[in-house]
Amino acid sequence: MAGEERSVKVKIDNVRRVFNTRNGEMIALNGVSLDIMENEFICVVGPSGCGKSTLLNIIAGLLEPTSGKVYCDGKEVTGTGTERGVVFQQYALFPWMTVKKNVMFGLNLKGIKGKEAEDIAMKYIKMVQLEDFVDHYPKELSGGMKQRVAIARAYAVNPSILLMDEPFGALDAQTRTQLQTELLETWEKERKTCFFITHDVDEAIILAQKVIIMSARPGRIKEIVDINIPYPRTQETKMTPEFLELKNHIWSQVYQEYLEVRK
Repeated sequence: MAGEERSVKVKIDNVRRVFNTRNGEMIALNGVSLDIMENEFICVVGPSGCGKSTLLNIIAGLLEPTSGKVYCDGKEVTGTGTERGVVFQQYALFPWMTVKKNVMFGLNLKGIKGKEAEDIAMKYIKMVQLEDFVDHYPKELSGGMKQRVAIARAYAVNPSILLMDEPFGALDAQTRTQLQTELLETWEKERKTCFFITHDVDEAIILAQKVIIMSARPGRIKEIVDINIPYPRTQETKMTPEFLELKNHIWSQVYQEYLEVRK
């Protein structure tokens, strides 16, 4: 926070991504450069199809850039890695595994097994308030509970970077608000570097230190907005004049890009 010396955690250097489609080449990202600092919480907003998820998948190592490079801790990203935890909108839980086994899965992949893996899994299951559901299967959980499991699983492997692609997008407003509050409380304790994609401007402002506004396709960074609202933030923060001013500014920029898409 203020006065801290922070290093660059993720460096996105002139990234371009082109997809070959039946209608020819489609440029998803065109020259995106961004430095994400250690412990920084970044939210990314922009119209559908502006390349937000493509950028996240490139940082995650799930997609390769057509040109340009991404570095994590100074090392070029050439594939997936346990220092990057990913949470998707679709939960991506294993239906045949219990809550505890789902959270232990990544730990087992890292070679952490037995009681040590159980203890770590339980720490994060308690963090997301699901200790009464450890032996339940995903089909027995609500959408919000499934997403809590996905977040606990991502945290359990102790990544230094959390990549979250609209993780609350499919949830009802009340559950979404609750998970925003829980995520903020956890981030303030754990201080992971977070790269969070959302369509919800309110959500972006309540969570982030910086909001990245993406332009309509081909995706570029249109503007970086500093969110100078002190933490801890609560839902009451959304009523303040500072919040409403930021919301109007960011929404108007996103809406301009939405109109570009419709042309």
